[in-house]
Amino acid sequence: MTAFLDPAELTPPLVLLEREKAILAFNRRVLAQARREDVPLLERLRYVTIVSSNLDEFFEVRFADVMEAARLPGTAVSTGEVQAVAAEARALVDQQYAVFNDEVMPALAREGLVVLQHSQRNEAQRRWVAQFFAAQVRPLLVPVGLDPAHPFPTVANKTLNFIVQLGGRDAFGRENAIAIVKVPRVLPRVIQLPDELAEGRQAFVLLSSVIRAHLKELFPGREVLAFSQFRVTRDSDLEVDEDDATNLRQALRTGLYTRHFGQAVRLEVVDSCSETLVQFLLQQFQLAPWALYRVNGPVNLVRLNELIDQADARALRFPPWEPAWPASLPRGGSMFERLQQGPMLLHHPFESFEPVVQFLREAVQDPDVLAIKQTIYRTGTESVLMELLLEAARRGKEVTVVVELKARFDEEANINWAERLEAVGAQVVYGIVGLKTHAKLLLVTRRERSGTGQGRREATVLRRYVHLSTGNYNARTARLYTDLGCLTADPELAADVDAVFQQLTGQVELGRLHRLLAAPFALQAAMLDHLVQVTQAAFAGLPARVVVKCNALTDPLLIDALVMASRAGARIDLVIRGACMLPPGLAGVSDNIRVRSVVGRFLEHTRVFYFRWGKSEEDEAIYLSSADWMSRNMLRRVEIAWPLRDAAMRQRVIDECLVPYLHDARDAWALHSDGSWTSLAEPGRPGAQQALMNRYQG
Repeated sequence: MTAFLDPAELTPPLVLLEREKAILAFNRRVLAQARREDVPLLERLRYVTIVSSNLDEFFEVRFADVMEAARLPGTAVSTGEVQAVAAEARALVDQQYAVFNDEVMPALAREGLVVLQHSQRNEAQRRWVAQFFAAQVRPLLVPVGLDPAHPFPTVANKTLNFIVQLGGRDAFGRENAIAIVKVPRVLPRVIQLPDELAEGRQAFVLLSSVIRAHLKELFPGREVLAFSQFRVTRDSDLEVDEDDATNLRQALRTGLYTRHFGQAVRLEVVDSCSETLVQFLLQQFQLAPWALYRVNGPVNLVRLNELIDQADARALRFPPWEPAWPASLPRGGSMFERLQQGPMLLHHPFESFEPVVQFLREAVQDPDVLAIKQTIYRTGTESVLMELLLEAARRGKEVTVVVELKARFDEEANINWAERLEAVGAQVVYGIVGLKTHAKLLLVTRRERSGTGQGRREATVLRRYVHLSTGNYNARTARLYTDLGCLTADPELAADVDAVFQQLTGQVELGRLHRLLAAPFALQAAMLDHLVQVTQAAFAGLPARVVVKCNALTDPLLIDALVMASRAGARIDLVIRGACMLPPGLAGVSDNIRVRSVVGRFLEHTRVFYFRWGKSEEDEAIYLSSADWMSRNMLRRVEIAWPLRDAAMRQRVIDECLVPYLHDARDAWALHSDGSWTSLAEPGRPGAQQALMNRYQG
């Protein structure tokens, strides 16, 4: 293997693209959706808010790690590199607000949807806002004038606040010049005006504008000299020493209370904020000047999702999409009887997630089902699947649930589900210390009758049924994310899944599996072996082809292997939704590699790995997986990949998940060797997602 994978052979040497800049580049592609005239206006606003949400997580996790690394002695990360990433993020934020202010909001106004600032409100509207402030807002505000007895308050992560500079003296004759007003999270951020005041439009006001207009009322007898909204983003990655924690759930529960008050990493203020107030805030949060982000508008665009939800404008949204019912599954029929006939492949959101729910519901209600095992990564605060698992335990079935408590930003929901499951007698474990359990597995064991017939006594056997997925057990996101799920009664695959559960619960050796590939043991090695096969085939002049579709490509070893295959002459297509660190198109290095990203109505989430290393059918492999090609997925998580052997299913995955994306001329972008991206959209040409919607609607 080494002869084909040694990166030292590369001339010139391969220099990977920077991961942080690759993440920001993905968000620029998302923001580009907000500029497309063929996207409905409220959906364009939604893309603006998605960028804000993505950037919040970027700063809370990835950028926070980079800042921490730069503080450590002897680190390879310099302060200059941190500042360069911050500058690129600031440029993206400036572009985002320009799109918001100059394109999206004026276009919405032309359609009769307006957000009125104080200066734009007429007298009747101002009276209504004043009454709303007095009745609904003022009673919840607690202005704090700062002095030694009133220190700077603890400001939680991503909360809305005001800083106010005051003139004159307070009630006790002192010149305390700074006050802070924390805005409670329970208050709505977007308020719709009554129809009779909207002048024939749908009119909204932002909570920040309401408070801003009435700040003086919070400080009677004082002069408001200057003020600004502000928002601080903090390091929010939960750090728990799993080796030290006697109970991981309790340790994480404690950590949830302190997460909102981690080290500050970003300060947002409105662009009119005075330098005096800026310097005061930077000092309070111990931030350097480059951590400041002045924004031309609301400091939290994420909360404008409330406007999208309230607006009565169906024509300004995507047409409703109703997933199709799988053609191979009779409605109302038994899932077990159907799976005895052969495996099923489900392609979400083009096909309904309901068969997965039906599969589990039938297992819960069937007295012959003895045991249910399932992994849970992100399922949400409300989940029909989790309710079914609770019911299964109440009915006395053997229920085992592997709950990943460290699923970032879903920790609290998962802890709550774990506690509820334990309360009804389910066996709940939290995976393996030091690893996240990201594999998506559901195993049902059923007692069935066999051997009936002439002179033969009826016997019972235990038969196992399996669901595997590239995505989460979340019915809501299954309508928004593209994913593949497989339902099967294949004995070998079921035995492999059971072995994985045995390892997760008993921490036993996994042993040799029949079909599954599991990380952190065999998945990366198997992918490398296939790339070696492709490389050898290319050197031999045989057909050599790789197509990988996943969410991110950042694992250096896999990147090196792809580059070596490219140098040997293999043709490689990579469909990477998010961060990609492989620079394609470098002469003599990666000139046989093409990288594209598809950003459309649905979030691309499917993981498909295709390899060909010869002319025969035996020289081809196609896998579905829960894992991206990242080091963390390959080495620090429990992940699975499984091969497709059914010819019809293989062809369907190629036809639906690979070919359309390689020819997408609507939502696709091409990556260049310098890390820049170019849109491949051509007017009137189809996109992969729309083509699949058309196929399933027909």
